[in-house]
Amino acid sequence: MKKATILLLIVGTFFTVNAQEITGKWNGVLKVQGTQLRLAFNVDKSDAGFSSTMDSPDQGAFDIPVTKTTFENNRIKFEVANLLISYVGELKDNEIIGNFSQSGQAFAMNLSRNEIEKLVLKRPQEPKKPYSYYSEDISFQNAKANISLSGTLTLPKKEGVYPAVILISGSGPQNRDEELLGHKPFLVIADHFTKNGIAVLRYDDRGVGASKGDFTTATSADFATDVESAIAYLNTRKEINKNKIGLVGHSEGGLIAPMVASTSKNVSFIVLLAGTGISGGEILLLQQELIARASGISESEIKKTYDVNKVIFNLVATSKNSEKLNDDLSKLIHTAIENDASIVIPDGMTKEKYVAQQLNQILNPWMKFFIKYDPAPALEKVKCPVLAVNGEKDLQVPPKENLTAIKNALAKGGNKKLTTIEFPNLNHLFQESQTGAPSEYASIEQTFSPMALEAITTWIKKQVE
Repeated sequence: MKKATILLLIVGTFFTVNAQEITGKWNGVLKVQGTQLRLAFNVDKSDAGFSSTMDSPDQGAFDIPVTKTTFENNRIKFEVANLLISYVGELKDNEIIGNFSQSGQAFAMNLSRNEIEKLVLKRPQEPKKPYSYYSEDISFQNAKANISLSGTLTLPKKEGVYPAVILISGSGPQNRDEELLGHKPFLVIADHFTKNGIAVLRYDDRGVGASKGDFTTATSADFATDVESAIAYLNTRKEINKNKIGLVGHSEGGLIAPMVASTSKNVSFIVLLAGTGISGGEILLLQQELIARASGISESEIKKTYDVNKVIFNLVATSKNSEKLNDDLSKLIHTAIENDASIVIPDGMTKEKYVAQQLNQILNPWMKFFIKYDPAPALEKVKCPVLAVNGEKDLQVPPKENLTAIKNALAKGGNKKLTTIEFPNLNHLFQESQTGAPSEYASIEQTFSPMALEAITTWIKKQVE
């Protein structure tokens, strides 16, 4: 009996030590395709067991409730059910060695007691203050959407009258610098244009940064009204030549610019940086195929995914009944799960919840609009000069298909004021690249090819002479 008592005391001491070792703050850096995201788990212990919260300081998110925290035999697991996040690791020498998972994708990430600094990425083109030109933070109203948008207006000098461009960002919530993967392409572009005598307005997308509104419910057509409001704002500024306002749109922004130019008399030229000339459904199919191939996916897997997505996009593009579309897509996804062993439902998620998640991604307002939208009719109505440029290695908006479609649409509308350039070795972000794959974006120091930047600037200066 005495031996048993001693054993129980030892066991009790062991668990007390574990509790002391695991409670507190654990820091890590999640590295995905070159981008870095600091994360922290804050662990507490009570009579009811372990509990914790998660912080994501780079996203401005703190005290995110962790649904379940378990610690046993030096193995810890965190689960954040609503975000489909889990972390599993093993405590070794005051460090946790483990993996972070979200929506079935796993990434190695170790946790430490020490504060972790992100690796500073070299971005030699990024301008530093003080700038050699005038820069002003501004805001303007989109009366149609009843929202306020905030941005930055740069002028070659504070006094004077200048031609101007409005920068229109690509897909996804973007700030005024179109910041992604450590790059700030719109900051680099605005700096170069302004130094060359061109005023530049760039702004945070609605619902991003200092801009108001809801990004999640907006489509490209809604974003077009934001651009129209930006034009109206520039027309109130005494420093802007009202007859020389152009639009420069990247990716989705290159789809939006013709939308606006086709109906506005206040646009004197447009520049399409990897703009689209074919429908969204066609773009997504080409994108999936090219990126998968560059990532080493087998041709059989590429074809399988292509065939399923083609059916999905055709259903969305041709549907006239939302309820029927939802039912048809639900049946299609269920069938794909049953027939394809490579589709893995994440741990802790039911099949129905997985299907609902897929439906939400396909049927959100932006995606439905993008799949259905054909840019050709708007391009046919554009009468101002157009510069359409692409990178030869662009895998997101392939150059040959899109530049050809843009050229054909403008020609059909009688617009002969088109210049097209396909820059060798450049990717979707107009970086000098090896393969063009998105996985390279963050690791490339260059933000925007100087060769491309100079060619675009030279063309714009000719339009505003």
